[in-house]
Amino acid sequence: MKNKNIKHRRDFFKKTAIMGMGVSAFPSLAAAATHNANVDIPDNLTILFQGDSITDAGRNRGNYYPNDGRGLGNGYAYQIIAELLGKNPEKSLKCYNRGISGNKVFQLADRWDDDCLFLKPDVLSILIGVNDFWHTLSGNYSGTAETYSDDLRALLERTKKAIPNIKILIGEPFAVKGGTAINSSWDNDFPAYQKYARQIAQDFDAVFIPYQEVFDKAIEVAPASYWCPDGVHPSIAGGYLMKNAWLEGFMKLMP
Repeated sequence: MKNKNIKHRRDFFKKTAIMGMGVSAFPSLAAAATHNANVDIPDNLTILFQGDSITDAGRNRGNYYPNDGRGLGNGYAYQIIAELLGKNPEKSLKCYNRGISGNKVFQLADRWDDDCLFLKPDVLSILIGVNDFWHTLSGNYSGTAETYSDDLRALLERTKKAIPNIKILIGEPFAVKGGTAINSSWDNDFPAYQKYARQIAQDFDAVFIPYQEVFDKAIEVAPASYWCPDGVHPSIAGGYLMKNAWLEGFMKLMP
């Protein structure tokens, strides 16, 4: 049994050797990892991360000043901000995390004046939608995919009106197959939320980040338990993949 376990671990590490950035399995993300930190960003830039628990990632909401590690959580947003700050010490870069666990789009809207417009971000990164669907399964929310679309469009219209030159990244809500919270209930209706997110990104001239594709490719290499155990909340490794996908999208926004 001991030898069998050792062999299993060896096989696993062979498969996951691509974690050095996965050139063969994740070619576009590999390119992003090579170039993203060297993108020429403006001397003064304010970036705001918005969303639900995936973005929140356990942040201390009392630490609300920019670039405060305690207020940035321990998820993908923290990894992104760490890389941007570490590689751009000569820039005046201000990064905020205002994700709140459990939020749906209408709850973002309720706090948008304080948690977005007041901060006047140059770049808005928004990942929202999983709860807009997930909470319908328990009967605690009656919204539909169309509700999600209408609410998100209204929120972005409000944002563009207040900050006309804002640059926006829209993350695709995702569900990682094999995660403990993901079952057949997600198969029929959840893809409509993803479709709306992609269309809204196109309509608002935003960069769309295809997180579902990122995780679909990742589980060909290692199981959901490695990347995103419950299928919704990424592990450190899953956050790393999200970071690189985000930075690849961020490059497209810069001059």
